[in-house]
Formats: sequence, structure tokens, C-alpha cells
Amino acid sequence: MSENDPWQSWYQEAPPSDSEPDRTVSMPSRQPTFQPTPRSGAGGYSPPAGSGAGGGGWGAQPPLVSPPGAPPVRPGRGGRGSGRRWRFWGQPGRHGRRIALVIAVVIVLIIAGTAGTYFWVNGKLNRSVALPAFSGTSAGTNWLIAGSDQRSGISRSEQDQLHLGSEGADASDSLMLLHMGTGRPVLISIPRDSYVPIPGHGENKINAALAFGGPSLLVQTVESVTGLKINHYMGIGFGGLANVVGAIGGVRMCVKTAVPADPTGDSGFKGLAAGCHNLSGTQAIAFVRDRHSFATSDLQRIQDQRAFLSALLSKATSPSVYLNPFTALPFGSTAASAIAVDKGTSLYDLLQAAFALRNPQTGTVPIANANLQTSAGDAVEWDQSQALKLFNALQQGKPVPAGLLTGTQVG
Repeated sequence: MSENDPWQSWYQEAPPSDSEPDRTVSMPSRQPTFQPTPRSGAGGYSPPAGSGAGGGGWGAQPPLVSPPGAPPVRPGRGGRGSGRRWRFWGQPGRHGRRIALVIAVVIVLIIAGTAGTYFWVNGKLNRSVALPAFSGTSAGTNWLIAGSDQRSGISRSEQDQLHLGSEGADASDSLMLLHMGTGRPVLISIPRDSYVPIPGHGENKINAALAFGGPSLLVQTVESVTGLKINHYMGIGFGGLANVVGAIGGVRMCVKTAVPADPTGDSGFKGLAAGCHNLSGTQAIAFVRDRHSFATSDLQRIQDQRAFLSALLSKATSPSVYLNPFTALPFGSTAASAIAVDKGTSLYDLLQAAFALRNPQTGTVPIANANLQTSAGDAVEWDQSQALKLFNALQQGKPVPAGLLTGTQVG
């Protein structure tokens, strides 16, 4: 083939000429993805403006298109293509951090406020009772709860309003034993006229122990006749109870049948119709003191006292009280100053007892004779064998044998 062959140019490049400049064009190593742009007219392709009729120019390119199934690409800052980062429950980063900070501050304030309130109320407790030494052992935790007819600290007008009279023997008008920590809590009423031996004072009604030697002697008496170690003591007077009830806005009491008024007028109890009632502090005192409206007198009254105590603690431990600082703080302060506890009692111990009293198994010490004639007057004689079975079960942390506790019937 000759050098002048006209067909040579289609399959063989011409050798470079020394006289011609280098026309080599450097192309980008990675070609951009080019997508056709629709014309304003009907279909077809319209080259970008400024590209010429043949579309040889590059012009402005449309956005990249993600392959099928891939997450959409957001325009990024700093070349990363990630966009604004979304954090904290779908909020943008900076806004979400502010929300998280506010929530954290609120939580810290709640914790600090709760802890501060706890230590404040705990410091107000009246720890004035010294428990006597006890050589025996018993399962669980036992509380002795005493309501006294103490009138100290109550003005004459308050005594008249509560129908208390001007004199009181500072005796235990109400006495209950709470056993907890070995199953369902058990709340047992001890009739105030129970005829028992009182250490150093011979046999007498058990309520006289408080008058003879204060809470310490009362605890010692209960321990000697039950065999149970009393771990904690709680005592409250009439005025204190009325103030505690008022601090939580009253206590709801429900009776299946109407309860007649006190015919003697001594307690000031005006009676209750069948149904539910919100008792004020004054009404509550009258309710738990009344015994003349019943044929069984004090034996029915102690059932009403158990029911009232459970209702009071159910209200005090309800969210409507402890989640409301305007109710919880006055109640905590009033209760702490109104009750007397032993020196080893903390607010945590009281809270445990309060929750245990919401729905305990209840009953009265088994009784053999409710009208025992003694030198101290009419008294209550325990059924010794049945009472022994009851307290032995509690001492060993076993369930109460069936039939020993008859429950509580209000009114």
C-alpha cells in the first residue's frame, strides 16, 4: 500500500508532525452522570443552554440519582452529603440537646426535692420512746400502735370541739399489733380492757400500763404476754390524729348499714347513713371513740378503729397525696410532729408500715370472756390456748391458722 493511499486514515493514525502542535486533550478520570433534561415542548431531548445545536457543551448538570433501593441522598455540608444530623427523638441535633438538657435538669430537681423532703421529714420525727431489752427472737417486724386519750397540747376549746372532756388518764384507748415481713401483713387489735399481768404492777387492764410506765412499760407488757419482740412503737393522741386527718383533706369511710349516733353524747358521734362518707378530723375522732352505739361496746369500736386506720393509710399513700407537694408536705410535717416513735425508727420504717396497713389481714385477739369481773372492773379475758396459737404462728413467721382471726366489720 502506498503512502498516498487515501483509505489509510480510517484505520491508522497519521504520524505526528514536528511542525504541528500537540493537540492531546486530557479528559476527566471520572465522567459525571448526565441525565437528559425534558424540553418544554412535547417530548424529546433539549440540549442545555449554551451547549450549541449539537449539545457538545456540558452546561449545568441535574442532581445525582440514587440507584433503586438505596436511601435518598441529602445534600451535605462540608462535602459529606449527610445533611443535618437528627438526634434525640427526631429533633435536630442542637434543638434535641436543649430538650435533653431541660429534661435532665427537671429529673435532677425532682430527685433533689424528694431527697430533701425525705430528710426534712425524717428529721422532724419525735423519737422519744426507748424500747425495753428483749431476750427472745421472733420472725418479721412487729409494730405496737397505740392511740392514747392524752389531752396535753390541746386547748380547752379544742377539747370541747372534740368532745374529749377536761381529764384523761393518758391510757391507751386503742392498741394494735402490726406484724409484717413474713407474708401478708397481719393487724391485730388488743382490747384495751384485756386483763393481763403488767410487770411490777400485778394484773390489771392492759391500757393501764401506759399510765403506769409510759410506752416502754406498755411495750414490755405486750412482749411478755405475746412472746413477740416489738421492733417499733408508734403512739398518737387525739389532737394529733385530728390534725393528720385534716392535713390530707379527710378520710373516706364506707359503711354497709347505718350506724346510729352515740346515745350518751360522750364521743360526739352523730351517726352515719349507709354508704361512703368523707370524715373530717373532728368526725374521725368521734367515730373511733364511739362505743355506746354498739351492743358489743369496745369490741366493735376496735373493729372500727382498724378499718379507720387502714382507710387513713390508704389515703395517705395514694398518688393524690404523695404526688401533690401542696398536700404531701403539710401531711408529712403534721404526721411527723403528731406521732411519737421509738429512737430506732426512720421515715423509711414508717413508710413500710404505712403500706403494710393498706390491706392487712385483720382480727382481734381470741377472747374467752368479754365481761370478766375483776378488781379493776369489767375486763376482757383472752382465750389462752387460741391466743397462744396465734402468737406462736407470728413468732415463727407462719400463716395465721384458720379461724383465729375473724376479720373486720365496720359499724
